[in-house]
Amino acid sequence: MAQTLTIEGLSIVLVTGLLPPLLWLWFWLKEDTHKEPKGAIMKSFVLGMASVPIVLLLEYAWCSFSLNYGFVQNCDSSTTTGFASLWLLAPWAFIEEVSKFSVAWWADLRRSIYEAPIDAVIYLITVALGFAAMENILFLLKVHTGGEKMLAILAVADLRFVGATILHTVTSGIVGVSIAFTFFHPEIHARNIWGGLILATVLHTVFNKLIIGAGSSSSVFQSFLIIWTLALILIFFFEKVKRIKPQNI
Repeated sequence: MAQTLTIEGLSIVLVTGLLPPLLWLWFWLKEDTHKEPKGAIMKSFVLGMASVPIVLLLEYAWCSFSLNYGFVQNCDSSTTTGFASLWLLAPWAFIEEVSKFSVAWWADLRRSIYEAPIDAVIYLITVALGFAAMENILFLLKVHTGGEKMLAILAVADLRFVGATILHTVTSGIVGVSIAFTFFHPEIHARNIWGGLILATVLHTVFNKLIIGAGSSSSVFQSFLIIWTLALILIFFFEKVKRIKPQNI
């Protein structure tokens, strides 16, 4: 049964939606040896949040196109299978990855505040966490207004913390690492950007496909194990990026 959103309910949704991405942001900034301006970090996070409605419109446009031309029967990715599922999930993942990169590029990477290789990773991850925060809030609003109790809201927040939030961090972090390795080699800049975006899109699509197709708790656990493993790999490359010097690459 649907219920009205109260001030208390909205406060709970905002806190549980924002806290996990902010905790992850704190972790990455703590590990960063080249401190970026706080204003730039805040702007990147907020712009990442603001990009979500635009992404949803683009994804809706792809859904409408697919329905109109008969590529899918509906846009519920949880009920579509095979070609129809990939037809929806892959473009949606690509839209999200390109949007996060575009925000980071416009807000940070084309400006003088991009001063070191590690900056590319930090700004991409910051935008991604802002994006994840807004997604969290929208999901939790849907759960809350759908009449779910506090336990359900916290369960959704927990899944978002270990799943989607890390997914966005990892995929955008991959793009950031790809860009970082071109800091002293601008001649391969475009190649690495597209390579990073394609790899991020593939991983994003595969993870979403695994989660949607997970029929048991063990399948969900395996999906999360994969994304946590990728997160550890990202941390490894994060450390390598911090040590990039002109003579290293």
